[in-house]
Amino acid sequence: MKTTFCFLSIIFSTFCFAQKEFQPKSSEVIQAIDGDLDGDKIPEKVIVYNTKDTTDFGNIRELQILKKVNGKWNILEKSRNAILESRGGGMMGDPYQDMEIKKGILMITQAGGSSWKWGYTDKYRFQNGQFELIGYDSTYGKPEEYFSSVEFNLSTGQLHFEKEVENTAEYGKSKKETFIKKGVKINLQNRNLKEQRKITLPKTKEDVYF
Repeated sequence: MKTTFCFLSIIFSTFCFAQKEFQPKSSEVIQAIDGDLDGDKIPEKVIVYNTKDTTDFGNIRELQILKKVNGKWNILEKSRNAILESRGGGMMGDPYQDMEIKKGILMITQAGGSSWKWGYTDKYRFQNGQFELIGYDSTYGKPEEYFSSVEFNLSTGQLHFEKEVENTAEYGKSKKETFIKKGVKINLQNRNLKEQRKITLPKTKEDVYF
């Protein structure tokens, strides 16, 4: 029992040192996780900070991915564009939901809205020397009106759109469309730009924002 406690204490102390070394001044940790992101079977650490810097949408969040090299922690990549600001969820407030690592993929979920609600999950893979967006799943809608969903595989270019309409008098019939859109390049640095990216689907003429 004492051995286990000492081992956990060493891990915690190492993490705290890594966190404090790179933590933005006066910031707070929102979430921290670990997992292998570059395929070397050595866990990286991913931390989301709530910084003191602000915009019209609240406090800026900073995402840091730390990698241990020769016993020392280094920043593999960091971004202030991957996570929305603290009031970026509109009337629902803080849009940040969760972050996890599955099979080497970093998944970040955010959501917001009011009566009309939205939510999406970004999926990043470490490739070409950076974390690139390889998947985007989203939902948007309101009860008794309609709900739409998007599954976009940026690696293959396949985008699947579905719109389930309840209020057909206002929005017409339900729709589905699968479309191939290759060449969309998004990473941790150019995610969530001021102007949303848009794809207009050729058959249904629906606009997909991401």
